[in-house]
Amino acid sequence: MANLSLRALTKAYAQTEVLHGINLDVEDGEFIVFVGPSGCGKSTTLRMIAGLEEVTSGEVVIGDRVVNHLEPKERDIAMVFQNYAIYPHMSVKKNIAFGLRSSKMSKQDKETRIDEVAGILDMTHLLDRKPAQLSGGQRQRVAIGRAMVRDPAVFLFDEPLSNLDAQLRTQMRLEIKKLHQRVGNTIIFVTHDQVEAMTMADRIVIMKDGHIQQVGTPSEVYHSPANAFVAQFIGAPSMNMLPGRLNGAGVRLESGLQVVTTHVSATNQDVLLGVRPDDLTLDQSGQMLVTGQVTVREPLGAETLIYVATESGEVIAKADGRSPPDVGTHVRLSADPANVHLFDADNGAALA
Repeated sequence: MANLSLRALTKAYAQTEVLHGINLDVEDGEFIVFVGPSGCGKSTTLRMIAGLEEVTSGEVVIGDRVVNHLEPKERDIAMVFQNYAIYPHMSVKKNIAFGLRSSKMSKQDKETRIDEVAGILDMTHLLDRKPAQLSGGQRQRVAIGRAMVRDPAVFLFDEPLSNLDAQLRTQMRLEIKKLHQRVGNTIIFVTHDQVEAMTMADRIVIMKDGHIQQVGTPSEVYHSPANAFVAQFIGAPSMNMLPGRLNGAGVRLESGLQVVTTHVSATNQDVLLGVRPDDLTLDQSGQMLVTGQVTVREPLGAETLIYVATESGEVIAKADGRSPPDVGTHVRLSADPANVHLFDADNGAALA
């Protein structure tokens, strides 16, 4: 296991820079998830850590070594790919053992290590099978086993669950999280799925256009987003954004409604007032934010998403799944002022 640091890391293709001075410190044994939209630079960053992409400038540090000029096999890392990359003609055991092909361990020690890994992944009974005889989740476990058998300092996962169906993805998320709790290695995990990021990470690195937007725990990035992009990217459905203007008494929305907030450090400033669907209620307990007509309902079982047409645009809220308002109903949506967020309308930065 090892710490990992990225220091002013950049990547350019010809004259086009796609990664702009990434700085990040990862503690020994941390589970870090890179998340962001397609093209944000998360996979490029992972491949630079792995040595599969050349660093344009800056440093990749694993443990106490700058590894920029080391080959991937010399970096003490193991990578799990999106497409499994296991050999169809080999048994599960031989696929796992392939990770030890260059090891100087004795044959007996290799056998012992393979059995240990198979036991951790609950694959002992599958060692003699070929990949064609396995489910998608089992194949992904074989790929993880091949990486684990080397006991690397850092595990790198490049969207390993994206080819699985919804039920298997949920199962594999849980298995990878349990695996990390058992073995404690440092893990860098790349995904475009913010649900994976929220459920698995110790800390989340949110990226956009080659820049890190925020680094924090799942709770921090959800409840205290650094900017409007993070606020809308994290959380499903996204945070509602209502345009308004900050004044000494709070925020005046475009509808003319005055909303009281604790953000009164500036005045006469255009802002976006953000509130999550979870924090909007149909009762009278909070201050009124918007009124409007329900246009669409999305039943989810215990709760129902309702889409409300308001003077400030469409707003999404959550209602009780047993008795949601009907389409066409006029509703009043309220929120606790403590759960309202404000962002600068020009640059999107959160206002403290």
